[in-house]
Amino acid sequence: MAATAPLAAGAVAAPDQYGAQVAEQILKAGGNAVDAAVATAFALAVTYPEAGNIGGGGFMTIYHNGKPYFLDYREVAPKAATRNMYLDAKGEVIENLSLVGARAAGVPGTVMGLWDAHQRFGKLKWAELIKPAIHFAEQGFVVAPGQFQYREDAVKFFGDKTNFASYFGAMKAGETFRQPELAETLRRISKYGAKDFYQGKTAGLLVAQMKADNGLISAADLRDYRAKWREPIKISWRGNKVYTAPPPSSGGIALQQLLTIKENRAADFKGVAHNSAQYIHLLSEIEKRVFADRADYLGDPDFSKVPVKQLTDNAYLARRAAEVNPKAISPTEKVKPGLETRQTTHFSIVDKWGNAVGNTYTLNWDFGSGVVVKGAGFLLNDEMDDFSAKPGVANAFGVVGKDANAIEPGKRMLSSMSPTIVTRDGKVAMVLGTPGGSRIFTSIFQVLNNVYDYNMPLQQAVAAQRVHHQLLPKDTIFFDAYAPLAGKQAEELKAMGYTLEDQGWNMGDIQAIRINGNMPETASDPRGRGVGRIVK
Repeated sequence: MAATAPLAAGAVAAPDQYGAQVAEQILKAGGNAVDAAVATAFALAVTYPEAGNIGGGGFMTIYHNGKPYFLDYREVAPKAATRNMYLDAKGEVIENLSLVGARAAGVPGTVMGLWDAHQRFGKLKWAELIKPAIHFAEQGFVVAPGQFQYREDAVKFFGDKTNFASYFGAMKAGETFRQPELAETLRRISKYGAKDFYQGKTAGLLVAQMKADNGLISAADLRDYRAKWREPIKISWRGNKVYTAPPPSSGGIALQQLLTIKENRAADFKGVAHNSAQYIHLLSEIEKRVFADRADYLGDPDFSKVPVKQLTDNAYLARRAAEVNPKAISPTEKVKPGLETRQTTHFSIVDKWGNAVGNTYTLNWDFGSGVVVKGAGFLLNDEMDDFSAKPGVANAFGVVGKDANAIEPGKRMLSSMSPTIVTRDGKVAMVLGTPGGSRIFTSIFQVLNNVYDYNMPLQQAVAAQRVHHQLLPKDTIFFDAYAPLAGKQAEELKAMGYTLEDQGWNMGDIQAIRINGNMPETASDPRGRGVGRIVK
């Protein structure tokens, strides 16, 4: 099938200037959106070490030659992982054990995911795509002010529990930072492909680090890791098709629920001002029901039956919509699952042929577990925290999970990452995504509302105030310091019974592209340091 929508230009919206620069370079060299995505992802592993990664994992939503695809390269639990591995003798969760140190790391998927995407869709040679990342690792990049999002003082947080300080303690804003060990690792991956990371010298260095730090990832874990092509969630919405992440992400199902329940309550929104107290209340009423379902039903579909069809069924969502109270807060204890029985980064790319990639990948929190693979120079994730360490107990994002997301060897942990592509009449209309843990799909939902309900220009839609409610903590609406809840709006919400809380970190970092006719426009969230570029 030939590409259906040639464009006047390609485009990228990336979380830093280096990622944008590399995507532009690859698109100008004749690479397609997947080539540019692979090169950008490797570059960000160098220049955005708090989140860009080869020691983590993620999801890629692709629209290629008029067809949607979804690649799951999420981390998995090591074979030696056990259900209660983060609990003490009394059955209580041990603080930070799933966040700091080698035992917090899942088996990384990024290198395999990027390799598989390139093998299927890439045009340019693999080595050419990794060359820019090698350059930034060897020659260095200029550290941005406040190069963090969720952990302001990572060196202090990790302390002497990891080797983080010896690798990243010297990072200073405005100064050039080099990573020679990482450059060598990238050279090996450039020469030998994913095989080096999973069975070669890099694999050996990773396993040695695990043995030194009492970690769990083994040579067999690396050898057996596979990325998976899955059917994307497809949402029919206002004449558009929205393609987004299926399980083991909760994001796609949640986004479909949010959009559909809101459509069912359209009368409640009529004439309601954007981000007024009433608007935020209505969003909260919808969101609390979505999070109730997320906690009970969602996990790795290879390990438990995820009721996707039931959770996205129009009749079911109409019933959930009928539970919304437009005038007052629904009591938290009465919001039940409906069926019977922090650091991440995202970039969006389109090419001149009309293909698109939305890629979201993660180490989880800033700088992951704090463990750097000695001799290889890359950070490992702390993604094991995304499992339910103890069913019913909240993780670092305050989100509660249950048995469907309990730890099992080889299992993928539940995610909220939701790289999303909107099409109309078979042509890409919009590509967007964001970091933010449990805030990811509620942020995407609000940006879509801003564009399609309130007809905001893309940059305004991305910059607008965003809020978040996730059932627990009870009746709490989170906001960020970039666009705080204040004044009359805040007083009205408090009068309704809501608690308003500054969550202490920015509400995501949306990177979006919208196609107007045959010309793309980009928007990078002012909450971050992202850059958008049009590539002719």
